[in-house]
Amino acid sequence: GIWLPECGFHEGLDHHIKGAGIQYFFLETHGLMHGQPLPPYGVYAPAVCPSGAVAFGRDSETAKQVWSSVEGYPGDFSYRDFYRDVGFDLDSDYVKSYLDPYGAKTYTGLKYYRVTGKSDRKGPYIMQKAKEKATEHALHFIRERERQISALSEKLHIQPVITAMYDAELLGHWWFEGPDWLDQLFREIDRSNVHFRTITPSGYLNLNRREQRLQVSEPGMSSWGERGYSDVWLNEKNDYVYRHLLKATGRMISLAERFPAAEGILLRALNQAARELLLSQHSDWPFILKSGTSAGYAAERFRTHIEQFYFLCQAIISGTLSNERLTEIEERDRIFSDIDYRIYASRQ
Repeated sequence: GIWLPECGFHEGLDHHIKGAGIQYFFLETHGLMHGQPLPPYGVYAPAVCPSGAVAFGRDSETAKQVWSSVEGYPGDFSYRDFYRDVGFDLDSDYVKSYLDPYGAKTYTGLKYYRVTGKSDRKGPYIMQKAKEKATEHALHFIRERERQISALSEKLHIQPVITAMYDAELLGHWWFEGPDWLDQLFREIDRSNVHFRTITPSGYLNLNRREQRLQVSEPGMSSWGERGYSDVWLNEKNDYVYRHLLKATGRMISLAERFPAAEGILLRALNQAARELLLSQHSDWPFILKSGTSAGYAAERFRTHIEQFYFLCQAIISGTLSNERLTEIEERDRIFSDIDYRIYASRQ
C-alpha cells in the first residue's frame, strides 16, 4: 500500500497505482466522499476503484482530534513547544555550526520550553508531566473510538473501519510526545476490554474481501492541502517550477534510456542526477513559496537542485565528470542511498 503524496488523487491515478503492483492507497476524506458512485458507507469502508486498487479514506474525526491546532492533543500546554528552538532563540554565531548547510537558520531539536499558552511567555518543559499527559490522551482517544464505532455500527449496520492517518513527521517531530502517545495507545488497547481492535489495511482487506464487504467507487480529485485540491501547489507564486520539472523529467528519462548499464563514476552521476530531480520535485518547495514563510529559502533550494541536476546531465553527456565535484554533490545531498536511475527508463 501507499500513502499518496499530499493525499493527492486525480481521475485515473488508481490505474497507475495498480500497475505498479500497489494494492491499496490512502486519500483525503472528500476524495472518497465525492466518489462515483457515492460510496454508501463513506470513509468507514474502503472502496474498490475501477482498476481494482482499493482506496481508504481518511477519517476526519480522528484527524481533528490529533491534528487540530485548537482541539488537537499536540497543543496541550504540557507538551514541548516545537517553535521555541535554540536555532532561533540563541545568537547565530553561537549556534552556526548546527545550522542548515545551505546557510539558513533552522531548527536544531534543542527546545527548552513547553507550549504553556498562546503568549510568548513560556514555562520550562517538564518531560515527566508531558509523558503523563500523553497517557491521558491515549485513554481519551480510546474512549472516543468506542463511542464513534458504536454510533457508526448502529447507523451503518456494518463493522466500520476507522482510517486514522498521521504522518511520521507529526509523531516525534511536530509533536514530540507523539510516539509516547502512540505507544500507550496500543498498550492500553491490548490490555483493556475494548469493543474494537487494531488491524492493518492488508489484514482488513483479506478479511472483508472474503465476506464481500467492500464498496465500489471511483474517488474524486482531492488532496489534503488547504481547500482540498491543488491550489497550494499550483498558483501564481509557484507555477514557474513546473516547466523546469517537466523538462528535467524528460531529460532524466532520456539519460536512463541512453545509458541502460552504467558503471563506476557514470553510475554514481546518474544516480545522483535522479536524487537531485526527486529533491527538486519536493512538494514543500511550492508549498512554502505559496505560504510566503521562508519563500527565499524554498526558491534557493529548488534552484540549487535543478542546477545541480543540469550540471550532472551536461557532465554525463560531455564526458567531463569530475570525481571531486561529484563527491561534493553526493555529500551534500545523500538521501535515497539505494536509488537506481533506471526507474526512469520508459523501456524496460
